[in-house]
Amino acid sequence: MTLLRPDALLLSAEKPSRYLGAEVNAVSKPDALVRFALAFPDTYEVGMSHLGLQILYAVINAIPDTAAERCFAPWPDREALLRACGLPLTSLESGTPLRNFDLIGFSLQYELSYTNALNMLDLGLIPIRAIDRRDGHPIVIAGGPCAFNPAPMSPFIDAFVIGEGEEAVGEIVAAVTCEKNRQGSRNDILRAISAIDGVYVPTLHPADRRIVKRRPVDLNAWPHPAAPIVPLMQTIHDRVVVEIARGCTRGCRFCQAGMLWRPYRERDVSQILDMAGSALSRTGHDEISLLSLSAGDYSRIETLMQALMCRHVSDRVALALPSLRVESLGPSMIKEIQRTRKTSFTLAPEAGTDKMRRVINKGNTAQDLLRSVDSVFSAGWKAVKLYFMIGLPGETDDDLQGIVDLGYQALRAARGRGQVTISLSTFVPKPHTPFQWAGQISLAETRRKQDFLRESFRHRRIQVKWHDPRMSLLEGILSRGDNKVGNLIQCAFEKGCRFDGWSDVIKFDLWEEAFGETGITPEDYLRRRDPACELPWDGIDCGVTREFLLAENLKAASEIATPDCRDDACQACGVCDFDGIRNCFSAAFDEASDSPMPPRPASAGDKVYRMVFSKRDRAGYLSHLETAQALTRALRRSRLELCFSAGFHPHPKISFAGATAVGMESLQEFMDVTAAPYDGNLETLKESINDALPEGLAIMSIEQLPFVAKDLSGMLKGFVYDLSLPDAPEIVDPDDLEKRIDAFLAARQYVIERPAKGKTIRRDIRPFVESLTFSRETNIIRATLLFSQTGSVRPIDLLTRVFALSADEAAAVRVVKTATLL
Repeated sequence: MTLLRPDALLLSAEKPSRYLGAEVNAVSKPDALVRFALAFPDTYEVGMSHLGLQILYAVINAIPDTAAERCFAPWPDREALLRACGLPLTSLESGTPLRNFDLIGFSLQYELSYTNALNMLDLGLIPIRAIDRRDGHPIVIAGGPCAFNPAPMSPFIDAFVIGEGEEAVGEIVAAVTCEKNRQGSRNDILRAISAIDGVYVPTLHPADRRIVKRRPVDLNAWPHPAAPIVPLMQTIHDRVVVEIARGCTRGCRFCQAGMLWRPYRERDVSQILDMAGSALSRTGHDEISLLSLSAGDYSRIETLMQALMCRHVSDRVALALPSLRVESLGPSMIKEIQRTRKTSFTLAPEAGTDKMRRVINKGNTAQDLLRSVDSVFSAGWKAVKLYFMIGLPGETDDDLQGIVDLGYQALRAARGRGQVTISLSTFVPKPHTPFQWAGQISLAETRRKQDFLRESFRHRRIQVKWHDPRMSLLEGILSRGDNKVGNLIQCAFEKGCRFDGWSDVIKFDLWEEAFGETGITPEDYLRRRDPACELPWDGIDCGVTREFLLAENLKAASEIATPDCRDDACQACGVCDFDGIRNCFSAAFDEASDSPMPPRPASAGDKVYRMVFSKRDRAGYLSHLETAQALTRALRRSRLELCFSAGFHPHPKISFAGATAVGMESLQEFMDVTAAPYDGNLETLKESINDALPEGLAIMSIEQLPFVAKDLSGMLKGFVYDLSLPDAPEIVDPDDLEKRIDAFLAARQYVIERPAKGKTIRRDIRPFVESLTFSRETNIIRATLLFSQTGSVRPIDLLTRVFALSADEAAAVRVVKTATLL
């Protein structure tokens, strides 16, 4: 028999920190009347990088008697364990099964997450088809850009929110609260929700009813989130994200977001500064990302950047603008960005020729791009990424050659100063865009175009990356699908399709089987559509009129550009009523004239502070990198003025005695922190750091060293461990254990074999064991293990080699590091 520890599921997970919860700024409201699970159908590190999730989490938890909790798609290893153990999918905050929530809210950002959404419902013990749900089952809601074509997911979703969610989610919660108080049925709740503007309930709304998207919100009225949740693990975008603008006026004809989120609205500079300052002080992040569809289009971008630098550059806070148009990158903007760390710079010309950029209404030229590339490399960057699409309407092989020519011209503009990366994606004609009637190129044609470009770039300083063509094909089918595609999605899910947006996980062969079994022919959904025919998403009104989209489609065929309405006349897209709905720009701001304070250079008077910390309970499942990151963020939030390394990537001067294995708790770890002299009370400093740490991590003591500190790793002597054995005689016989300990200690050498990097290593572990004792009263083995530069021994080696436990039996032993010996 194998006796598993209660946390054995975490030990078995590839990345345990995905499932821990208890992050800094997470909210617990156990007594709430209405419970709302925000379900993101991708991994933790992807979902926690999505600003919309953080915004809704803050908005919902600000509502009295309402709790928002989070749930993410489990990785396949975690799913297998849950199913094998018969355990449901639960929320992070309270460990509540999904079936026990009142509302499940899916954020549908990407069509290739649809099978994950079905999997989360199934693991949460909720019928995946809406028609099968009864009283007691949660109301399943979905929002995001994919909701603008609800047809493929309509069989599975009770209600879709069409448009922005900040206001709508409060109205939905109010409706659910009212019905719960009057003990209304599930159908009563759905009827109440269906009356809310912008909400589409497939089972209640007639087929001919047109659902108009929510009235766009005023961003200045929603300054969220002020205290973002701080992830425990490295996420896709590991930084403070502040949305500076929503919508777009440029009118790129391929861009769905530019159409869906109109009109264009900016936050005021003063609010952005307050939000950034609040988020930095409550997270400890060291980078601010200014989010919009095109940060360079923000009307006061240079003023904003100067003000942010004035306030934060002395704290080594970097500034990121993840989306820039090449023509918006001026010298002053470059000057501000170059104050911070330099990694790679991303520009998106989208097409290789000026002709194609006119077709897609991109609004820039090859010369704009080359000037920007030269400016970026002159400012010190070492790498530039250029994003292109292939398969655009009207594209020929000459246009593909244009991508090659432009790539080499960019390399020449770099003048040997760095690397150029060419990133290729396949055009997918999305609903509610001028290209929604266009066809999508086939899998074979995509591969032909990719091969042409791959073979054309033959230079060591040009790297070519491309999007998996199978994923683009699926995206095209799902994004333009009708109700029949719901059967395809369910069939693929039941066959085992998960994480279809991950090229190393996608099971395209199962999708091909699902095509055959459901009678879906990919070509039927990828073909060009007749503008006179009805489209599956025609019942959704995104604000932009069909007439405008069709006119833009005709202009594309004639290579006619449409001017930007912020600089030209209204282009009559249909969104603005010029009363409450119109383009809005930032108010004036004049505080940014001060010069930024430069970072403080290190001085001979800087001090070293030795800190002892513990990592217990769930924090024991953090890796060393994750632990160091959490501690660094907490230190940045404290009043200790950290010292940093020099160079393009300055890091706080923090060193550790060693790294504790994932899954192991520790009562004594050491770290040395170099900082400016601190005149305050060290006990108060300790408390302030602990207030900013996730559950389970804690600073135990702080002392200022009166001497120049040696490197901690060089001072490391060894560790003391307590190995708590399970109370199960069939696993550990105390008499046999004591005999093994005596025999080991009496031996002059004890050689074990250990696999490492594809080969077997033989090592004598006896010199590394200073003491080994066993207490029958506590059922604990205490081991003092020595460390040297030539080697060491691990607790798992003792358990499996000396005490002859199997891997499963060793997993039932709780290992706690009780002391670190220097």
